[in-house]
Amino acid sequence: MSDGRVEDPVAGLTSAAKGSGHPSGPNRNYTIESLDTGLRLMRLFLTHDTLTVSEAAGLLSVGRSTAHRVLSTLEGRGFAIRGSSGRGYSAGPELVRLGRPAGFGTAVRERLGAVLEDALRRTGETVQSTALIGDRIIVTDGRECPHPVRVMPEVGGTRPAHGTSGGKVLLSRMTTEQVCALYPYEKLPAVTPTTLTSRSALLTELAEIRVRGFAVSRGESVRGMHTVAVPLAGTSWRDRLALVASAPADRGDDAALARRAGELRLSAALLGPA
Repeated sequence: MSDGRVEDPVAGLTSAAKGSGHPSGPNRNYTIESLDTGLRLMRLFLTHDTLTVSEAAGLLSVGRSTAHRVLSTLEGRGFAIRGSSGRGYSAGPELVRLGRPAGFGTAVRERLGAVLEDALRRTGETVQSTALIGDRIIVTDGRECPHPVRVMPEVGGTRPAHGTSGGKVLLSRMTTEQVCALYPYEKLPAVTPTTLTSRSALLTELAEIRVRGFAVSRGESVRGMHTVAVPLAGTSWRDRLALVASAPADRGDDAALARRAGELRLSAALLGPA
């Protein structure tokens, strides 16, 4: 039921290595130039493993002295580290920590293991935990069900958030303004014929998810696969996770999805309030 592909966790994130990185650009009346340069430089580490002062200066269209001061400042705060040659810089531990999705740490995975095992037992279907990175979800862990025809877990795999139940349940915990910042345009990409393709439709569904407490995807990410998701853990955007049960469409009608939502909630409760 799964295509088995494991995609780059940062692939698909809306980013621009050059410029402001925002569709409409920053409001120059309120921009602190040095801060803006530092933020744009940090974004370069999404697409560059290492950067020299000259490379950073060229990509940012600033002088070498400015690029050097910004890189030195980032280094001092742990957001950049200098290579052994002393010339190139790469992402530092603080930047890596900020970009690390929830659920991949050893301690968190150990706590989630019991939840996933319980969810597998209750639902009888493949279960996974997912985190949100930009406008995509990434699978952080999973347990495979024993059915002959089943969905395979894709730990490390990513998919568009608006086409998945896990993505939609995590988006529903954001404000409308935050969702619109992630999706600055009305048109959304279609993954399958049933994927939501407008921001307006997505916002409407997110409002419904907030009321009922769970999200569903009926072939919106993978044809023939139906999934349901509930909030799993986390009080801030940094550590929020979703618990997802996935099954072939013939085992995923509306009644089955609603029943599994209740079963997933019981499993999620083992971890405490979401």
